[in-house]
Amino acid sequence: MTYAAITGWGKCLPPAVLSNADLATFLDTSDDWIRTRTGMRERRISHVPAIDMAAVASARALACAGLAAQDLDLIVYGSCSSDEQVPNSASGVQVRLGAHNAGAMDINTACTSFLYGLSAASAMVRAGVVRNALVIGVELISPYMDWDNRNVSVLFGDGAAAVVLQSSEDELGVLGEHLGCIAEARQTLRVRGMGCSYANQGVQYGDTLWDFDGQEIFRRAVKGMAQASEKALARCGIATEAIDLMVPHQANLRIIESVAKYAGVPMDKVFLTVERYGNMSAATVPVALVEALEAGRVTPGATILMPGFGGGLTVCSHVVRWGDRVTPLGTSAAELPPNERTALELVNAIRAQRGTRGASERGLMAPRFAEAETPPGFTANRG
Repeated sequence: MTYAAITGWGKCLPPAVLSNADLATFLDTSDDWIRTRTGMRERRISHVPAIDMAAVASARALACAGLAAQDLDLIVYGSCSSDEQVPNSASGVQVRLGAHNAGAMDINTACTSFLYGLSAASAMVRAGVVRNALVIGVELISPYMDWDNRNVSVLFGDGAAAVVLQSSEDELGVLGEHLGCIAEARQTLRVRGMGCSYANQGVQYGDTLWDFDGQEIFRRAVKGMAQASEKALARCGIATEAIDLMVPHQANLRIIESVAKYAGVPMDKVFLTVERYGNMSAATVPVALVEALEAGRVTPGATILMPGFGGGLTVCSHVVRWGDRVTPLGTSAAELPPNERTALELVNAIRAQRGTRGASERGLMAPRFAEAETPPGFTANRG
């Protein structure tokens, strides 16, 4: 039987750090208010496009695996904040790397995009469609953030990470997973202003309003990730006690603690990055995985549980078996271009571009097709 072993890993975090104190300069908040509710102290703000971060992380992952870009058969780009809709972002990474033999596709399941991408790429490797694949999790949230909304602007940050999958006869990589979606609650997390529903309505780039029902999201996230983990473990016949490390989506410290409790995983087996990076959406799990490796928390042969939750409301959990190698085979010289501005200066520039127009002036009171409506040319399915 063929498996998809993880043989390379790399991350790219923009250097500009936005602290809680920085946020308090333009929001009615404080370091204590943010930390006690989220566990976050700071997050990163990017000075470059998402594809730039993804390409650096990918180059580092390839070097770690000792694999040439030309040997890649597939690039999967997981994100909900792509630089462009057309062409896709995976093709941008392909040309940056010189991976001319690779297919390229984007996956958007919000915060779970990397994990869904890991499932898709692993399945293709196991089926023999490809032998070597690159899976990326990257987000550039800052340009789309409603920086005047304290409920969301304190949560999110920018970043990227990637892993290399290679065909293996050893029982490695994803051993079992569960994918799901709580679609009836999808309106609890909506970013108005992104997407074709807002085209030709006077909405400018970066004009957004966020619908974010924090209490409902908390409840759904905890239950969804805990149940997905239970199902993923049952699918591959592994007991919770056999988990060596849990690397969860870093949405909020309280959510992570609750998921660990209900999943039966002690907190000393949970790897956290939420304090330093906040919620990087699709990038949180792969960045945390890379940092767990760097910290020596991933040991040869380890069994890792990776639960996730995102807009949609998508849920998932993956059980991963690690191989013998936990150190890179090589390093890459790839780096981001220099940044001369602080994170607060970058954010204030975004806020200035958004201006002071009201929501109705920005065309954001409702999408073109309301949730209860049926777009022209479509028949509602009431069955």
